[in-house]
Amino acid sequence: MTTGGGYEGVRVTVAGLGVSGVPAARALHSLGARVTVVNGVAGERQQAEAAELEALGVTVRLGDGDTLPEGTELVVTSPGWKPSSPLFAAARQAGVEVIGDVELAWRLRGPDAAPWLAVTGTNGKTTTTRMLAAILTAAGLRTAAVGNIGVSLFDVVLGEERYDVLAVELSSYQLHWAPGIRPHSAAVLNLAPDHLDWHGSMAEYTADKGRIYHGNKVACVYNAADPETERLVEEADVEEGCRAIGFTLDAPRMSELGVVDGLLVDRAFVEDRRNSAQELAETADVQPLAPHNVANALAAAALARAYGVPAGAVREGLRAFRPDAHRIAEVAVLDGVTYVDDSKATNTHAAQASLTAYEGVVWIAGGLAKGADFDGLVAAAAGRLRGAVLLGADRALIREALARHAPEVPVVDLERTDTGAMSAAVAAARQLAEQGDTVLLAPACASMDMFTNYNQRGDLFADAVRAALPDTAAHS
Repeated sequence: MTTGGGYEGVRVTVAGLGVSGVPAARALHSLGARVTVVNGVAGERQQAEAAELEALGVTVRLGDGDTLPEGTELVVTSPGWKPSSPLFAAARQAGVEVIGDVELAWRLRGPDAAPWLAVTGTNGKTTTTRMLAAILTAAGLRTAAVGNIGVSLFDVVLGEERYDVLAVELSSYQLHWAPGIRPHSAAVLNLAPDHLDWHGSMAEYTADKGRIYHGNKVACVYNAADPETERLVEEADVEEGCRAIGFTLDAPRMSELGVVDGLLVDRAFVEDRRNSAQELAETADVQPLAPHNVANALAAAALARAYGVPAGAVREGLRAFRPDAHRIAEVAVLDGVTYVDDSKATNTHAAQASLTAYEGVVWIAGGLAKGADFDGLVAAAAGRLRGAVLLGADRALIREALARHAPEVPVVDLERTDTGAMSAAVAAARQLAEQGDTVLLAPACASMDMFTNYNQRGDLFADAVRAALPDTAAHS
């Protein structure tokens, strides 16, 4: 398949409507491709999206996502479609290439396109990508945070606005279907079991994350506390001269960024990195201030420095950055107890990072476990737990882990799944918490068993907390 604009008359099947499928279909149609969109679900939303595309001249086939349309020359898939899908088996049998929306966007880039600074990892991707964009903006560069972050890469690649550099968040799903991307520099923040039902194994999941390093030109940024990320760098096929750059919460070694006496410092992008380090910012410039968020800031700083951003812009960008909702966000303080919404902690790795940030925790957890094991998480957090409130489809798995590793911790097991369940969870947590404690929503599970998404789950938690506040209380 040709790259660039060579899609005139090409028969392309787009797998999936939605956030990535619709923009991909529009983009291909605008380039003259003969586009057919297939989608297994035929609900109201899909019918509305289909009507909009059909008005443009795109063919949409709802209710059958398994059959390859006759004459297909290329398949462009939405990230969520599993590699085992029958459609892809049919494509392989027919000798038809399957790529993702990110790979397509990369191929559509012009000769003067902005380079990509790419970010992946089990947790922290969005925060790091937005931190990176804030730092690049502080340096006076035209940039945007795009990719898995919700901004379509097609709008950036095919739009009229010109950028100097892009901060690109990439999920393991997207990387699986993007064999050809070659970022300027990239970071893998961390690796922990997640989405194994999609990838099939931890080895496959890790390998897909590692694709982000292939073809890097300047820097492969890895987590010095996570040996697997360094191994991926060692195995990556990069351009000559590309450097391995670590980040650590400890004092940095040569070619690392780290923390010294409350300062973020750089021993990688300085002239005499053997004997000197460059101060970039204070840990207090990182908001919210938690160990894993400092690590995110260091990774963002490493990518920015790899692009040549001056030290002062790192400080300015971190100070200007504001985190997205539902990421260790303090909701309120009530009767001396702090209530924190980390609904985005949808897996055990994220929940552990959140729990580590607080000393005495009443933990609200549960939902869809996605095949996760909770023993390690509970064992590590047992000394911090003052109580636990469990809800959701797989709460029994957490309850059993608590019984094994923290039997003295009081547990409230909520069976209800109605719209008032979160209010009941907050009320139960209030009963368990004492002055100085933190009531922490860090579910370690996905939300779709009871809520539309993690955003709704976090919103309902915040609403329940605020409903308990006296009128004179300060909301945060």
